[in-house]
Amino acid sequence: MKKILVVVFIGISMFGCSKENPSEFSKQALEDVFISLEGNEVPFNKILEKHKGKKILIDIWASWCPDCLKSIPEVQSIQEVYKEAAYVFLSLDRNKRDWKNGIKRLNIEGDHYFMQSDWEGEFGKFLGLNWIPRFLVIDENGKIIVFDATKATDNLIRQSLEIM
Repeated sequence: MKKILVVVFIGISMFGCSKENPSEFSKQALEDVFISLEGNEVPFNKILEKHKGKKILIDIWASWCPDCLKSIPEVQSIQEVYKEAAYVFLSLDRNKRDWKNGIKRLNIEGDHYFMQSDWEGEFGKFLGLNWIPRFLVIDENGKIIVFDATKATDNLIRQSLEIM
């Protein structure tokens, strides 16, 4: 029995629940391709480059997701306070029509992209994506400063958007 407990303890110590959040995107995640509102294919690294020099709040969402819909007013409140930041919305909607209708219906302002690779694509794998909404904050140099927020009310989001 003692041997089993020791093995379990060692296993937990080595492979425990704590994980280090990355500060940089993987090469594969940066190369994953999204669809713009205009229908163009855009690699994720180009989305980041477009906003280089600004902090970026990334909201991964879908118009069918109740928790995502509940978070939209909070995101809009953040946008009112932190006007200098860029806002990128990555949709996991089931189709482009629902995605575009959701943006219009909810009056979501920002840069919008459709995640054609879905949950299992390289971007989703990098994030370990298993829940939406999911929020990330990227600093002016492209470093990830918030990796795994699942609520727009997470204090880390607002704190990370403050001007240094």
